[in-house]
Amino acid sequence: MEPSPEQSPHHAYPDHWEADVVLRDGGTARIRPITTDDAERLVSFYEQVSDESKYYRFFAPYPRLSDRDVHRFTHHDYVDRVGLAVTIGGEFIGTVRYDRINDQGRPASAPADEAEVAFLVQDAHQGRGVASALLEHIAAVARERGIRRFAAEVLPANNKMIKVFRDAGYTQRRSFEDGSVHLTLDLEPTEKSLAVQRGREQRAEARSVQRLLAPGSVAVIGTGRTPGGVGRTVLRNLLAAGFTGRTYAVNRAFDEGLATLDGVPAHRSLGEIDEQVDLAVIAVPAHRVPEAVADCGEHGVQGLVVLSAGYAERGSAGRELQRELVRQARSYGMRIIGPNAFGIINTAESVRLNASLAPESPARGRIGLFTQSGAIGIALLSGLHRRGAGLSSFISAGNRADVSGNDFLQYSFEDQDTDVALLYLESLGNPRKFTRLARRTAAVKPVVVVKGARHSGTNPPGHAVPVSRIPDATVSALMRQAGVIRVDTVTEMVDAGLLLAGQPLPAGPRVAILGNSESLGLLTYDACLAEGLRPRPPRDLTTAASPQDFRDALAEALADGTCDAVIVTAIPWVGENGEAETGDGEVLAAALRGAAAGGPAKPVAVVHVEIGGLAEALAAASSTAAPRTRPTTLAAQPSGTSGAPAAAPPAAPTEVDAEGTEPPGRIPAYPAAERAVRALAEAVKYAQWRRQAATPGKVPEFLDETTDEPGAAALIETLLGAAPDPRGRPLTHDEARELLGRYGIPVRPTLPAPDPGAAVAAAARLGYPVALKTTAPHLRHRADLGGVRLDLTDEDALRRAYAEVTELLGKPAELLPVVQSMAPRGVDTVVRASIDAAAGAVLSFGLAGAPSELLGDTAHRLVPATDRDAAELIRSIKAAPVLFGWRGSAPVDTPALEELLLRLSRLVDDHPEVVSVALEPVVVAPQGLTVLGASVRLAPPPPRGDLGPRRLPNY
Repeated sequence: MEPSPEQSPHHAYPDHWEADVVLRDGGTARIRPITTDDAERLVSFYEQVSDESKYYRFFAPYPRLSDRDVHRFTHHDYVDRVGLAVTIGGEFIGTVRYDRINDQGRPASAPADEAEVAFLVQDAHQGRGVASALLEHIAAVARERGIRRFAAEVLPANNKMIKVFRDAGYTQRRSFEDGSVHLTLDLEPTEKSLAVQRGREQRAEARSVQRLLAPGSVAVIGTGRTPGGVGRTVLRNLLAAGFTGRTYAVNRAFDEGLATLDGVPAHRSLGEIDEQVDLAVIAVPAHRVPEAVADCGEHGVQGLVVLSAGYAERGSAGRELQRELVRQARSYGMRIIGPNAFGIINTAESVRLNASLAPESPARGRIGLFTQSGAIGIALLSGLHRRGAGLSSFISAGNRADVSGNDFLQYSFEDQDTDVALLYLESLGNPRKFTRLARRTAAVKPVVVVKGARHSGTNPPGHAVPVSRIPDATVSALMRQAGVIRVDTVTEMVDAGLLLAGQPLPAGPRVAILGNSESLGLLTYDACLAEGLRPRPPRDLTTAASPQDFRDALAEALADGTCDAVIVTAIPWVGENGEAETGDGEVLAAALRGAAAGGPAKPVAVVHVEIGGLAEALAAASSTAAPRTRPTTLAAQPSGTSGAPAAAPPAAPTEVDAEGTEPPGRIPAYPAAERAVRALAEAVKYAQWRRQAATPGKVPEFLDETTDEPGAAALIETLLGAAPDPRGRPLTHDEARELLGRYGIPVRPTLPAPDPGAAVAAAARLGYPVALKTTAPHLRHRADLGGVRLDLTDEDALRRAYAEVTELLGKPAELLPVVQSMAPRGVDTVVRASIDAAAGAVLSFGLAGAPSELLGDTAHRLVPATDRDAAELIRSIKAAPVLFGWRGSAPVDTPALEELLLRLSRLVDDHPEVVSVALEPVVVAPQGLTVLGASVRLAPPPPRGDLGPRRLPNY
């Protein structure tokens, strides 16, 4: 039995502990603190728990709770005594409680830092991961309240509970005392506990999407009684796709005598259906959606696709309706796609689901597609269809109030039917999580992203997510670091996706070019150079080349060990009368496919100009073609001068194999050299990232030996004070020098020079030669305005410079001049680190000066940075050659620069209170470097959602 609670001050209800979570089977539940109003719920919950589970909880038969028990389990101070409940439909399905104890195991208050913890989960919900989710959340609550350890007594036969503690990943100790297992868990998150947490999150969220995409039964709520309308259209599309499950039409306005509609059972409500419905597609006006959602929740529906509009896209009132929709659905354990969604598609032969407004279900393929826009979804489906490409799955999430691109990444990572994930995103609700998930997914399959609304500074209407202030260039750099293929347009996304889905990854950037047009070959050659590839001189087969000539040349190029990819260019043949002939495209396609199938596994792309039937024939690859490195599914682009999907002619029917899948061996075709080369360049960069990701970088061990993390922490605590300003505070020059010095980052000192005499005294103290600099905010780092004078070798020169500066720019009190000793000459650079509440800490590097700022020539990496990240950071700016001996200059000490980047990364990673650092300029010489200026800002650390317990976002 638990000890009687001591009295302690009652704290306000902690609503920030409330959270929606995804359980192991993909259903959702709500975790919240238990309150005094929960007495009836607790009694009802306990009555549904088996006698065995009660025995495991109380170590004795305990058939019912006494009034005293109910009072004790519902009255908490939210500090020393805390109870959390997991609810579905407002009813408890599991509880957890902790009581703070002292060294003797008696009730205690702070500073005691240990608590006894106990769980109880309803038998019907055991095995769903309820206890694991509760442990994550109660541990986070305990840490917030100053508790560092949990103690638990578990009967040896209670294997399920022992496994929950054992698998959590926390450091733990176990002993056997008085017939029970005594467990002690240290609650500080460990690398293992975070890995366990994220692994559970990944499996649960993937399962939640899988439940939506592979239902056993679907009900369309709002099916019209007459043809037309959204609901009737979805029903028609479900039937046309050959959905393998059961389908129902639901509309409360149906006549009581109506038994079927379009051949499926018709009902006035879900309650009339004799079996459980897995997925409901809601197509009713917004004001009727709550009624439909309640009907779904009360009858066990697992997920919703809400096509109805009239939510956040309509303004603040609609945004609140949208939040209430999500709250209502999650309270019943359901996830939502939408509202304002276009629908979902799953082409798997065992499902064949088209619960969307797309009139024709795409062919079965290996590409997964997620969009946040119905219009873009329509365009992408149409374009892929015209190019003969198939999809594995499609989600158009509309306002993405619940299921998001992050969930789709979780699903794509596990889905064996998806080889490439394409995402059109207009907002990133959780950029930090997105980059983490994208990195893991990209390690096994390509992720191609188009980010809309890049420059508006706001989210599109309907997307009620936090707005990140990170510039788009930074977002792009962070995506690249995570292995994401970031492209600018949906056309480029399809071009890259088709190549990646149908061809092996290139081993390098060397490209062979062959074809029957010298001009088209030269255009391709130039495009390769512009994209950073290494093309070989084009091989001109002349306009007289036959399909067999193409086959022989392609086979020869593929067999050549000095090339990693091949681009074939083709134009119509010219007949004897001088007129262009389209030739037999199918014959040429067969020749190219034959050469590709028989050669080494290298990517092949075709650039063609108006060769009739070629694109269609390349799309309809032979079902007998042997797979290359993996089953490929790529289709081709029909010819056309504009390259726009709408201008392309219809594709030939897609050929399938005996299992209904697309055959391997598809060669992508493009109507312009630039498009083919750009897609290939993206594949080259992605392949290089994959190779590097196989052996990730490391944080050098010397950083542990030369950093003073405890000293820096104590200094930060002192500088922030007992009651820090939430807005933070900038550090003075001396404070910044001291803090940076704790991490081995020396900053060259400056001395104030309020008058010429003080300047001379400062120079005497520092030693000549010196620099005189103004530090007024409007002149800082603006040498072009005359506020910096260098190489002052004596007192006379210093006094002259002081007089010139004050005469030109103003009084010393306005200019705030300082004197600093000269550093060895080198290249001026800028190193920065800043924290974005959504994306996390970002490390940035660039050259100092206006040109770099104007051109945006700055590179970025997420913190913590590895040795590889630091090396790539300084080499990825366009002006990087300046650091490596450009035009005969001496190369600078890049290893010292890399070490500086790693030290700064370590500082902001260890101390989230350091919200921004700017080292400017950092002069990098041939030997060593000098930090001449530093600005640091401290603030209370922003919350780290990725380190806390699993929870669904609430926008």
